[in-house]
Amino acid sequence: MDQLDATFAALADPTRRAILARLAAGEATVTELAAPFAMSQPAISKHLKVLERAGLISRGRDAQRRPCRLEGRRLRVATDWLADFHCGDAGDSGQHCDGGPEDAGQGVRGRDDELGGRPGGPGREERRG
Repeated sequence: MDQLDATFAALADPTRRAILARLAAGEATVTELAAPFAMSQPAISKHLKVLERAGLISRGRDAQRRPCRLEGRRLRVATDWLADFHCGDAGDSGQHCDGGPEDAGQGVRGRDDELGGRPGGPGREERRG
């Protein structure tokens, strides 16, 4: 799974999105992150592992604590990738606008390559030759 896929897979779960929202306010321990949820610390730890593998959070060491921190770089890459499809007009379907899907391959290529993803963006075949 490439990094962009891992990012979106991690963001697909509402619990993980809530954890990221909490970490946007500052670092927190597993105990602190588990408090608002009706689930065990091991269950929260599994969510944290998914977020960590996707590069969305990091875990440090502070004596006996292992605080989690938000890592914004991967979120910025995903946001930039999505921005390539934004036309600025909420009523526009995105089919024929500047920077839309037809042009996405050029704008996305650098970020996909940077993350080890598929070159050319969505719906584009890699050209060889």
